Amino acid sequence: MKRTFSSIFLVLALIAAPARAADVTSVTPSPTVEAATVSTYQIDTVHSEMTFRIRHLMGRVFGAFTDWEGTVTVDPNDLSTLNVDVTVQTASINTFNEQRDEHLRTDDFFDAANHPTMTFTSNNVVVNGNAVNVHGDLTIRGTTRPVVLTGEYLGQGGDPWGGDRIAFVATTTIDRQDFNVHFNQMVEGVGMIGDEVEISLAIEAVRQ
Repeated sequence: MKRTFSSIFLVLALIAAPARAADVTSVTPSPTVEAATVSTYQIDTVHSEMTFRIRHLMGRVFGAFTDWEGTVTVDPNDLSTLNVDVTVQTASINTFNEQRDEHLRTDDFFDAANHPTMTFTSNNVVVNGNAVNVHGDLTIRGTTRPVVLTGEYLGQGGDPWGGDRIAFVATTTIDRQDFNVHFNQMVEGVGMIGDEVEISLAIEAVRQ
């Protein structure tokens, strides 16, 4: 009986005794996934461009907007975080002909007096490598329609002034009739001005 009690006390003592350091299994914490770093970049319009082309008779007319601003928010390592907001002053249209530009500012076209801005706000992006399709809402003359900018991310890098920059290019085609820009003149049964407008963007933006 004494041997039995002694054996029981020995087992209980071994169970209760603290484990030696060598007996403790070391557990390495799982690595923490680094959160995306989304930054806001201000578009540098001095080093960016917003241009368009539209059919005139059998040829094409080229133009640009010279007064506009916007932001790009994105983590350059995760382009799926991309968001774009742009505001354009419609009176800044420039087709390199003042008489034509004055006509484009009237109610026949942009109606700049009543609709001084047009805007684009993104709401979704589809990424394939450096290719990005930016879906968003374009508003012209108070009418909003969905459009898709087909673009490419050109990269990120420093500038001579200590800033950090990113760059994109993108294009889209819209039908001006969708935005209530209807003016035209018929020439031999054909509209002098086309309905499809090809828009091109080259954006360079600086991190804030």
